[in-house]
Amino acid sequence: MIGIDWTNFTPWSALAGGILIGLAAAAFILMNGRVLGISGILGGLLPPKAGDAGWRVAFLLGVFSAPLLYRWLAPEGLTPAPRIDAGLGLLVLAGLLVGLGTRYGSGCTSGHGVCGLSRLSPRSLVATLCFMATGFVVVYVVRHLL
Repeated sequence: MIGIDWTNFTPWSALAGGILIGLAAAAFILMNGRVLGISGILGGLLPPKAGDAGWRVAFLLGVFSAPLLYRWLAPEGLTPAPRIDAGLGLLVLAGLLVGLGTRYGSGCTSGHGVCGLSRLSPRSLVATLCFMATGFVVVYVVRHLL
């Protein structure tokens, strides 16, 4: 039987996180005229362009340091221990496949799913439908067939 795990169902924190992501994406495009796509920001560092690397490095440092800062500052009960049900090899393979997918899809979930859909981009709608469908299929195969 499939049901909701009510002990881990957190609609308010998920809503707050979604609002913060939306506000960050809107602020980023208004201030910089660029779409807030993580793969594009990271990809712009390879190779770095003169005068363009500073904001990219600062942004990525913020992305990676924010969860650590939250874990350090949040009260004890609000920081659940991370649980990863995969080995290192599977995580590396998944990371490589996601990277490959962002290259073929010309963007990532944040670029297409958040920014592209909010701009009513047909290309982003197709990309988002493709990576969501792929995610559903992979989870089904890994959890139920393997």
